[in-house]
Amino acid sequence: MINKLQNAIQEANKIVFFTGAGMSTASGIPDFRSATGLYKNIYRAEEMLSHHFFVQDPQEFYEFYKTKMLYPDAKPNYVHEFIARLQDTKDVTVVTQNIDGLHQMAGNKKVCELHGSVLRNYCTRCGKFFDLDYIVKADGVPYCDECHAIIKPDVVLYEESLDDKVITEAIRAISKADLLVVCGTSLVVYPAAGFINYFNGDTLAIVNRDATSYDHNCDIVIHDDLVETFKQIKI
Repeated sequence: MINKLQNAIQEANKIVFFTGAGMSTASGIPDFRSATGLYKNIYRAEEMLSHHFFVQDPQEFYEFYKTKMLYPDAKPNYVHEFIARLQDTKDVTVVTQNIDGLHQMAGNKKVCELHGSVLRNYCTRCGKFFDLDYIVKADGVPYCDECHAIIKPDVVLYEESLDDKVITEAIRAISKADLLVVCGTSLVVYPAAGFINYFNGDTLAIVNRDATSYDHNCDIVIHDDLVETFKQIKI
């Protein structure tokens, strides 16, 4: 299957990588739904990352968010860099469920962030932008240094909708791709997971440690570590 994926990458002109939390585990960021993931080990994790919880109890929201969702020292791993290098010879788009910004840090130019980014934060009143460092260094709840309103991360919390513009860009890229490579995602989070149904290209591949419900629809299925898999592919 490794050779089959390598050939598909070599033959394709337009490639979309659809990435999830498993993409960033090699960068030291835990995933969510594996046996050791965040949601398996922290009671009420999804509730604490919801819109209503942010509004009702911003203090506890930020205590959880800062300790469990922010990894300011994380760096791109081999797979992030592999995808970025492909841009030298291919038309590459990344559609990611991740909020860590590591694809851009690796040098990827076309990235659709379905769930937003921890790197962007906005005042809920005046809209002023604040970077990740401001959030990390704030004592408790971060407030705007101009109007003193609470700052919200530009991430899609539970109960919030995805950005229409990002959705349109992601679906357009997937529908026009020759090759779609799904990496490090269990494909259980909707509506994001449903976007792969817009793929009409030649080859649909999935590289994930565990089996998914979409495996039977794929031309290439590899159940292995992402870094070890892509280290075997020559470009």
